[in-house]
Amino acid sequence: MNIKETEMKRIIHAAKVLLLCLFAIIPRCVSAAESIPGSASAIFAGGCFWCMEPPYDKLEGVFSTTSGYIGGHVEAPSYEQVSSGSTGHVEAVLIEYDPNVINYEELLEVFWRNIDPLDDRGQFCDRGEQYRSAIFYRDERQLELAQESKATIAETLDADIATEILMASEFYPAEEYHQDYYMENPLRYRFYRFSCGRDGRLEELWSK
Repeated sequence: MNIKETEMKRIIHAAKVLLLCLFAIIPRCVSAAESIPGSASAIFAGGCFWCMEPPYDKLEGVFSTTSGYIGGHVEAPSYEQVSSGSTGHVEAVLIEYDPNVINYEELLEVFWRNIDPLDDRGQFCDRGEQYRSAIFYRDERQLELAQESKATIAETLDADIATEILMASEFYPAEEYHQDYYMENPLRYRFYRFSCGRDGRLEELWSK
């Protein structure tokens, strides 16, 4: 599949999701990740979801990224509820991709290089359980690959890895203003990312 075909599928998918959301069918917004024949999906939590969309959006074979919430005990939580730390959810990103172009192992590699896997109290400047890092597996193969990659990272960093590997539960898309935040609000996004110290810590961890 060439880049133009991949981009066209991303546009079509985005249009489908928009139509579903306009009709307020929130659960359908989640299942839309399987609307493209032959597509697959992955869910990763790496702190602020604004910062986890860009690394995947630029990859060939990725159809879409959706910021949202997963892992909690409240149905369809709001950002205010999740950010309070009272719902048990974490901020996460749902990635829909073409497994014939990019595989799950490659998505895992990108995940690790964009988080601090040693931090068990959040990510970068964002503190609290709602910002902890995690891999949410959707089947046994993803579980196996996640465990293997975590072991490799532990060996690479010679340290205990705080990132959890959890079975995926229901994923709730975040409010529309959170989607593609880095593109819709580039100045605010860059200021937040810089002031949070994300890039400095990532360079410290992964530039060795």
